[in-house]
Amino acid sequence: MHATRREVLAGAVAVGALFAGSAGAAPVADARLGALLSAMADQILSAAPEQATSLGLDTGARAGLRARLSDRSIPGSYADKVEGRARLRRLEAFPAAALNDDDRIRYDAVRFAVELGRDGEGFHFGENSYLAAMGGGAVPYVVSQQNGAYSGIPEFLNSQHPIGTRADCDAYIARMNAYARQLDQETERVRRDANAGVIAPDFILDNAIGQITAARAQAAAETTLVQSLVTRAQAKGIDGDFATPAQRIVTSKVQPALDRQLAALKAARARATSDAGVWKLPEGEGYYRWLLKIGTTTGMTPDDIHRMGLNQGAAIDAEMDALLKSQGLTQGSVGERTSALTKDPRFTYPNTDEGRTQLLAYVTGRIAALRALAPQLSRLPLKADVEVRRVPVDIQDGAALGYMNFASLDGARPAIYYINLKDTGLWPRWTIPSLSAHEAIPGHAWQGAYLAENHAEVPLIASVMGFNAFIEGWALYAEQLADEFGLYGEDPFGRLGYLQAQRFRAARLVVDTGLHHKRWTREKAIQTLVEMTGRAEGAARSEIDRYCASPGQACGYKVGHTEIVRLREMARTALGSRFDLRDFDDAVVRTGGVPLTVLETAIKGYIARTGAA
Repeated sequence: MHATRREVLAGAVAVGALFAGSAGAAPVADARLGALLSAMADQILSAAPEQATSLGLDTGARAGLRARLSDRSIPGSYADKVEGRARLRRLEAFPAAALNDDDRIRYDAVRFAVELGRDGEGFHFGENSYLAAMGGGAVPYVVSQQNGAYSGIPEFLNSQHPIGTRADCDAYIARMNAYARQLDQETERVRRDANAGVIAPDFILDNAIGQITAARAQAAAETTLVQSLVTRAQAKGIDGDFATPAQRIVTSKVQPALDRQLAALKAARARATSDAGVWKLPEGEGYYRWLLKIGTTTGMTPDDIHRMGLNQGAAIDAEMDALLKSQGLTQGSVGERTSALTKDPRFTYPNTDEGRTQLLAYVTGRIAALRALAPQLSRLPLKADVEVRRVPVDIQDGAALGYMNFASLDGARPAIYYINLKDTGLWPRWTIPSLSAHEAIPGHAWQGAYLAENHAEVPLIASVMGFNAFIEGWALYAEQLADEFGLYGEDPFGRLGYLQAQRFRAARLVVDTGLHHKRWTREKAIQTLVEMTGRAEGAARSEIDRYCASPGQACGYKVGHTEIVRLREMARTALGSRFDLRDFDDAVVRTGGVPLTVLETAIKGYIARTGAA
């Protein structure tokens, strides 16, 4: 999901005091750099109040952010560019040559992120702001089946806006008003983009229109917006009538704004085509290369990435073929045999509420098994609490099949692992262990827990930025670690699920570049993904539509994983008997998340320190 997952203290000392109590070194040794990065993080949080809430930082001097939402207007996008350019000028003027190795890694990571924003300034459509580029969330269409306030804000208010006091309730109501404004701001941008010929594919618009129509059909009192506030306030024993003002805002502001957005999307739909790729947009080829740089933090070309997907896919196919044959499955291609297993009743849960409960219980059990492996993979003493939830029904049609919301930095909210259960047939049991390694332990929840539980070691800016290839590459590497340390010793079909997940990420490289560079149709991409992975057609369709709405993002997984594995082998070769997997893994995680080019610098530093010890 690409809602802002990471987004008025102006000095390293102030930030260190705010997060005092964790063991480890100061976030930044150079006080000047610490002040610069701290001020930058604070400015970003001020522009992205949702991110401040998500991180648990909308308190104290930032308490006013809890009643605000970000500015999604066209003038707001101009203001973003002005501040982004100023940010880059401050970084360019900083004497980085005098920094120590760790501080230079911090500096280089932030500068890379800001320069991504600069490189996207020429694309005057979609969500291509400095903030979006720094967070890895640039997209071509402001509103799609998975992007936009209509789906993101109700879920954000329900799952992340805290309700503990009367002031929190008042802030929630203020945000409901801001939500209506955001809808109109995005609608204005949809109209502007359509006038410039930037229109989402017809199938993307159909899905978004269907979701908004369903939301609009709800009575105000029945909406998640109202129910979440009322039920949580009652549960906390907070006095007051919150239902009346909340319902009034829905009927007088939110629903009319949804109507206006529906009208704009339907007008765009009348002019839409089924062309799936961004090649059709103004400067589409250059735009896709920029999105690939955001998604992979490399300079790889679309052809490089396409070739990597084909080559790695063939190697994984060979391994899957051997495993399938060992289980007596010999007829048909690897994809056909895997597809048959997807429908095998031995591995499926009933598509009922009871079946969904059983599936979630199995997920929880797999996380416990994965947690037991953690001491073999890391020396970090992380709690890494994880809560498993079903994707909310009202957004499941456009949501990813599985995703993670990172834990808040204040410890008030654990990591939340969401699994889309609109159809349990999408999740045969043998696919769940690898998914859980990716989303939970030792994947996203573990890597995110380092940021949440070790503030003293990582500057706040690391939690505000987000490098897709690092985050998703680590999670895919985590799947490999689970396999290497015996999770599937007695579960050959679970190991098949792991291999299929790897195969799926290799196939993503092929279909994403196929759609946006080679000009494939949506149907060709869906069929290719089914043939390569054996996934159900419904799951493949959902994935392909995701790549159409967020080009380049899906390429970060395998590119990031491949680089982490390459660096591990480089470290193993250089260190010989001094190599310890736990230390390597911790060296990766302790960066806090960096571009892949900067990660290589960090690992070379780890090698030099270990070799000299």
